[in-house]
Amino acid sequence: MRVTIADVAREAGVSKTTVSRVINFKGEVDGSTAARVREVIAGLGYVPSSGAVGLARGRSRTVGLLVPSFTWPWMGEVLQGIVDTVEAADYGLLLFTCTRGAQSVERFTTQVSARAFDGLVVVEPENTLDQLTALHRAGLPIVLIDDRGRHPEFPSVVTTNHEGGASVARHLRAAGRTRPMVVTGPTHFGCVRDRLAGFRSVLPTELVVDGDFTERRGRLAVEQHLAAGTEFDSVFAHNDITAAGVLRALRAAGRRVPDDVAVVGFDDIPMAEHTEPPLTTVHQPTRQMGEAAASLLLSHLGGTAVPDGPVVLPTELVVRHSAP
Repeated sequence: MRVTIADVAREAGVSKTTVSRVINFKGEVDGSTAARVREVIAGLGYVPSSGAVGLARGRSRTVGLLVPSFTWPWMGEVLQGIVDTVEAADYGLLLFTCTRGAQSVERFTTQVSARAFDGLVVVEPENTLDQLTALHRAGLPIVLIDDRGRHPEFPSVVTTNHEGGASVARHLRAAGRTRPMVVTGPTHFGCVRDRLAGFRSVLPTELVVDGDFTERRGRLAVEQHLAAGTEFDSVFAHNDITAAGVLRALRAAGRRVPDDVAVVGFDDIPMAEHTEPPLTTVHQPTRQMGEAAASLLLSHLGGTAVPDGPVVLPTELVVRHSAP
């Protein structure tokens, strides 16, 4: 059952008018009362509806953005797409990260309740989907970028991970590569499972190493299989950072790329053009993902119905020297 402003007022021992003044930062409430109301808001998980806030404040015209960290390699492009879109619509943007895990999520939830921005764009921090779903059910409009195959109740923007994996396999097969190794990302991500399934649908392989999207895992995967005498003539890494580790390990072992081993990544972050050799990779339209998510949220706030399924943007194989 949705928590209402009346529930907050009753729990805090104040009137609904007082709660409304706290939510909308009106100055008529003394500090101790306002602090008690905010504690109750956080404890009950109350989220003011954008409609109610709009009546009191003429809408905040602010969009929230929640991300795990701004250090993710492609986060800058996603953020730029969001910023361009919300600024063009004369909205502001509030940024939140989850670098401290549950503590960050708790603080964010409190700020959602207190600040009542109109809607939220999310790149899902780990283990937060349940909290986000609860916020959505409580009335907060949310759009998720890269739903990792989980298909939440609220709208999302995704890319063609299955087709991206398949395009890598077709390219390697056409180049005569018959013994591929795949270094995945975290296998509980739906996007990772889709990339692997797409690849295997074209070029079956049992040489699959569970990875974690880090440079170290790509490097160790190559080192361990070379030491074991495993034969492979190509590597498909599930992101460009992992592919960089693969390139480093091959170079250290005296293996030539692409003559001995072809290497392909995923994402097409700016670094991919500057590895040695430049990296063949699957381009994800990350800026367009940010633009699409922000546009979807703003349209929803304007009264447009959201689509039933995710908005799907295409990936594209970018061929460079690591796998010509």
